[in-house]
Amino acid sequence: MKRKYSRRHFIVKSSLTGVGLSFALNDAPTLAQTFLKNTGPAENTEPIIDIHQHTQYSGRTDDQLLTHQRAMGITTTILLPSGRPVSHGSTYYGLANGLQAETTGNEACYNFAQKYPGEFLAGANEVPDFPEAIQEIEKYLKLGAPVIGEQKFGIECDADEMQKIYSLAEKYKVPVLMHWQYGMYNRGLERFHKMLEKYPKVHFIGHAQTFWANIDKDHSDQNVLYPKTKVTAGGITDQLLSTYPNMYGDISAGSGLNSMLRDEDQARKFLDRHQDKLVFGSDCSDVVGHSTGCLGATIISTIRRLAPGKKAERKILFDNAKKLFRI
Repeated sequence: MKRKYSRRHFIVKSSLTGVGLSFALNDAPTLAQTFLKNTGPAENTEPIIDIHQHTQYSGRTDDQLLTHQRAMGITTTILLPSGRPVSHGSTYYGLANGLQAETTGNEACYNFAQKYPGEFLAGANEVPDFPEAIQEIEKYLKLGAPVIGEQKFGIECDADEMQKIYSLAEKYKVPVLMHWQYGMYNRGLERFHKMLEKYPKVHFIGHAQTFWANIDKDHSDQNVLYPKTKVTAGGITDQLLSTYPNMYGDISAGSGLNSMLRDEDQARKFLDRHQDKLVFGSDCSDVVGHSTGCLGATIISTIRRLAPGKKAERKILFDNAKKLFRI
């Protein structure tokens, strides 16, 4: 397929700090206004499902998102909405609104997906302790949302409000995607096995810094969100994936990439060991969609390089998500 791209600028900042690897992807102030209106994604003999993207991510426009996903070769994208913007305890009085990244909510994701049926799907989400949370999430589940999330709020993972969401997920047979960040979001990873046991029919998808830092058995300082040390197998995350059939991992964002790059030998073993429990997500806000300027594209190439074989690679990039989200 012959394709032209509008001129665009991007800034990619990657830095190694004393506490680990951090990633920051920033859009340029004003990007080109004219984008190619493709009728579908780039030709790709190997389909890829991206289970983690957002609308208006850090100011990225809908046209930029569309172009980005197609350039990355994604055949199906799941959009994860934010909850409503409120000054509320679990949003840290507005800090976490827009998933702390200016992303938009249920209606925006749903409308975008309706414009590109099959190519985009929209999840359902809400601030968990907002009084009408269950009604709002259920509204979009009835409209076909394949997932609840991204749940990224300052609340205990086993709080009553969260358990109402888990019960709703069980009712509609959809997974719950959770952002784990120590001291901030979904607090209590060390207790989460109790929820996995209490809700065995619900598929939970782990994501973000604390989830991926804890692949390492020796990860003792939970304040370190992007560790760069070698990995000893058997950390909390490794145990959850090994022990509970309903626990899955979303290899997305800088945290997912860091979990592979910090110790590539262990990463190969980890991908082999959990090849049936891992799914790919980009969770990147850039506007390029290819080469080293795109976090999502880098994650795809890293999975392809470190996966134990072609069969495992296809599971992680496509097959597992197809089953999990019933696509």
